Amino acid sequence: MKITVSTHVAAPVAEVWRAYNSPDDIMIWNTASPDWHTTASAVDLRVGGKFTSRMEAKDGSFGFDFAGEFTKVVPQQLLEYRFGERIGLVEFSDGPSGVTVTVTFDGEDSHSEEQQRAGWQAILDNFARHVVARSGRA
Repeated sequence: MKITVSTHVAAPVAEVWRAYNSPDDIMIWNTASPDWHTTASAVDLRVGGKFTSRMEAKDGSFGFDFAGEFTKVVPQQLLEYRFGERIGLVEFSDGPSGVTVTVTFDGEDSHSEEQQRAGWQAILDNFARHVVARSGRA
């Protein structure tokens, strides 16, 4: 099953792209709820380059790594990646009032489609808030 989430970011595409791919920024925005955080992130932004983020519950009860490899990189437009046996696609559509970021990914079997959609949407919404706050457009 393919799942798609999107958000609009009222910021220039160069800033949106930079924040999406910057390990320092990822550690700030990459969370679905306030009781989680990202404790480590690395990005090698090129075809064949790897990325990883460590997400943990703030109470220390659980954590996991999200990692993969870029299969296509078109600066300020598109990222395609493989994570395990799954595929992800991130599209950056620049417009007059900002950038629409759309993420499409292969769902997994251990959580419902609704849970996966809600979690990924929450992370993407955090991303949008982070970029707008950093760009001073809030």
